[in-house]
Amino acid sequence: MTTKLTLRLNKALIKRAKSYARQNETSVSQLVSDYFAILDYQVDAKPSLSLPLTNSLRGALKGSRLSEKDYKEHLRKKYL
Repeated sequence: MTTKLTLRLNKALIKRAKSYARQNETSVSQLVSDYFAILDYQVDAKPSLSLPLTNSLRGALKGSRLSEKDYKEHLRKKYL
């Protein structure tokens, strides 16, 4: 179940978030949802702006035959 959440943010930050979302073919809502989802993994740690789980996966698929296009198609099928 999804529900609406209102956030009050600096206009410049909102503009950057929308631009980032558009470039990555996603929504600002999905970006926020994904970020909130990783907070569960920060047990006994203070929340921070760094994303240790994401950073630890950087380069994990290097050399694979999967492309960014494949990933985006997977997301379209999963969420649409």
